[in-house]
Amino acid sequence: MQWWAWIAVGAILLGAELAFVDAQFYLVFVGAAALLVGAAALAGLLAADWLQWLCFVLLAVFGMLTFRRRIYERIRRVLPAVRSGPAGDTVILAAPLAPGEGGRLEYRGTTWNALNGGTEPIAAGARARIERVEGLTLVLRRHD
Repeated sequence: MQWWAWIAVGAILLGAELAFVDAQFYLVFVGAAALLVGAAALAGLLAADWLQWLCFVLLAVFGMLTFRRRIYERIRRVLPAVRSGPAGDTVILAAPLAPGEGGRLEYRGTTWNALNGGTEPIAAGARARIERVEGLTLVLRRHD
């Protein structure tokens, strides 16, 4: 295969990994192997097609087996934790809620159903913590 074809395939594989695949880092090593074989072919080190394909396969497999897990774990480890939903936020009640009683509550510009999931009443104007969400209902406990 021509040296420029190896480099084109390598660039396409690297671009596909970054653009379309969920960063599992398989195509990175295949693409890098293609780029290396293309560079070696350009330098005249790999003239025979069978030698180019052999080096390509060996580099791709060696790279994946040797470096993939370490790089993948290092990159995935630095991602921040994602908090989903309003659980843990604090709200101020406009009306009192007795234990087990439900009502309406404005939270982030939207009206929600609210339920006092604690054993103590929550007074009007008091702060409450959102314990969890059940459907469209915020389950609250009095915030101390």
